[in-house]
Order: sequence, then structure tokens, then C-alpha cells
Amino acid sequence: MAGIMPTKEALKLAESYGLDLVEVSPEAKPPVCKIMDYGKYCYLESIKEKEAKKHQQNKAIKEMKFHCNIGEHDYQTKLNHIKDFLVRGHRVKITLQFRGRESVHKELGFDIVNRMIKDCEGLCTVEQTPKMIGKILNAVIAPVSQKHKQTTTGVILHQEKKTENNDLQEGKAQETKNQVDSSQQIISEDQANNAEAPA
Repeated sequence: MAGIMPTKEALKLAESYGLDLVEVSPEAKPPVCKIMDYGKYCYLESIKEKEAKKHQQNKAIKEMKFHCNIGEHDYQTKLNHIKDFLVRGHRVKITLQFRGRESVHKELGFDIVNRMIKDCEGLCTVEQTPKMIGKILNAVIAPVSQKHKQTTTGVILHQEKKTENNDLQEGKAQETKNQVDSSQQIISEDQANNAEAPA
């Protein structure tokens, strides 16, 4: 901190460092300035702004609407769209709209939404379970965090390694058993031959 000084001296000091004198608090008395590389400052600020926008886009909620009489082909198409949204980091609001007397069979709507959530298993977590609001059934799912993916992968790898070790131990146990059985068979044959030999 250089302290309070005239503007001309502050400019000379900034020039001696090859930097810029930037006013950061014009309303202060006296105004507060900072010696910095203004071009670099603007560049870093633009990067921060881009990252903030990217983060906001990732938090955007995408909505997928359909009805309870949806056909299998349309279902698979919408399911693929939802999976694509999840992979790209978007939360997804699943909206099933009942028309006319379709709301009499609400269980059909719940079955479809629950099926869609189940078909996205491994890609999402459920933020809001299926819930009726009037004639609309809503659910919200969010992408699985990277940390959760790593944990899940670690558990799977651990289970595979454990299974592999168990199979190896069982194989060794079976091999030992076979060797013991062979030894017993050889001893039994020798004993039989000795019994049959003339005195």
C-alpha cells in the first residue's frame, strides 16, 4: 500500500512498474486506486464471467412433457432426450399431463414416470418424487455428481475384485481336493496290489 499521494505521483509510480493506475473506488474520499495490469485484469474477469454463465447453464432445468397414452417409440425418443440432458449436466422436470378422463387412471401416469426414472438409473438422482398437482404429474431428476460416480465405480471395482479373489480361492481349494483324492486313489490301488500278491 503506497498511501495517499497526488494523482501525478501515482501515475509515475505505475509507469515505473510498467503497469496501469486503475480507480477502483471513485466514491471514496480520497478516491482509491490500484496499480495493476489492466489488460490482464479484463481478461481474467471475462474468463470468470464465462465460467459463471457456464455454471448457470448447467443448473438450468429442462422440461420433458408427455401424456399417459404415449407410444413406445415416442417414449424411447423422449427417454433418450432426457438422458442426453442429464449427461450434459442439466436437471430435468418430467411432466405428465392428464387429458379429460385420463386422470381417473392416475396409476398409469405414475407407472410411466417411475419407469422413466428407473430407465435413467445410474445417470440421475431423484430430487422430487412423482407428485400430482391438479391434472399434472411432476417429478424432478438431477444428474449424478462426479464424486458419486467415482464412489459407485469404486464399489463395483471392489466387488469385482472380491469376486475374482473368491473364484481364485475356490479354484485352489478344488485343485487341492483333486490332489488329495488322487493320492488316496493311488494308496488304495497300492494296498489292493499288495493284498493280491502271493505270499
